[in-house]
Amino acid sequence: MSRHIISILMENESGALSRVAGLFSARGYNIESLTVAPTEDSSLSRMTIVTTGSEEIIEQIKKQLNKLIDVVKLIDLTEAGHIERELALVKLRANNAIDRDELKRLADIFRGHIVDVTPESYVVELTGTGDKIDGFLEALGDRSVIEVVRSGSSGIGRGDRSLDL
Repeated sequence: MSRHIISILMENESGALSRVAGLFSARGYNIESLTVAPTEDSSLSRMTIVTTGSEEIIEQIKKQLNKLIDVVKLIDLTEAGHIERELALVKLRANNAIDRDELKRLADIFRGHIVDVTPESYVVELTGTGDKIDGFLEALGDRSVIEVVRSGSSGIGRGDRSLDL
């Protein structure tokens, strides 16, 4: 079982996301993360799906996705060099000066940015690989975390490898 990042260029039409999710659901495949946003062409959206499976299952997923009418082009980013990032917003309990200093130090170590401060909490913005975000959360432990919001992975091919028409 290997992890794959599949990037899809698709028509920006209502129901397109539902058809992709339905394909995964109907076949019992799991989506670990899913991000969708418009591209520089307003008629197209870029969808990034992170999933796991054997090579045969991943090939089947790609073939089934390519059959969907909304899909214009598809690439498996994990087949070659790529850059992957995830965004996390982490709300932390920060009631006293010692907690605040420690949380600021940890945010700096992980190259995070404190984007909101209240008398009771900090919100740290962190970008990087999923492993980096997991490491930050592990370093914090359960004592400080109030809430975590993660975007899911986004990815792009390195060099001249791109998902364009």
